[in-house]
Amino acid sequence: MAKWRIPGLAARPRFTSRATVLVLVLCSLVAILAYPARQYIAQRGEIADQRAKAEHARQQVDELRREKARWQDPEYVKAQARERLHYALPGETAFVSVAPPPPPGAKSAPADAAARPKAVKPWYAALWDSVDAADAALPAPQPVP
Repeated sequence: MAKWRIPGLAARPRFTSRATVLVLVLCSLVAILAYPARQYIAQRGEIADQRAKAEHARQQVDELRREKARWQDPEYVKAQARERLHYALPGETAFVSVAPPPPPGAKSAPADAAARPKAVKPWYAALWDSVDAADAALPAPQPVP
């Protein structure tokens, strides 16, 4: 269909000045509120992290309080002294096993000295050995014929 036009009347613009002002106001509001909204969301995340840290700290405090209460018990103190410090009560024979027996089915360690780990050298000896090894690794320069 053809559009009817009345002669002498101008065509109506697609956007009126009111619509343009409304769009500009909405865009400005979005631009103005974007930063505070982003800050709000970031702060909510930080608050959640701090609450999680506080809960973790609260759990640690509770654990330490339970540990303190255990140490108030004389029997627990005796048991810890016997276990950690190898204390023995009068009349008991205390002993400490230096090397526990190997588990069943495990191969026994070789007895020769070459299989045992070497003692750790001081750092300067290891440094000097690496310098010697680096020097020995370079081939002698060949004369050009």
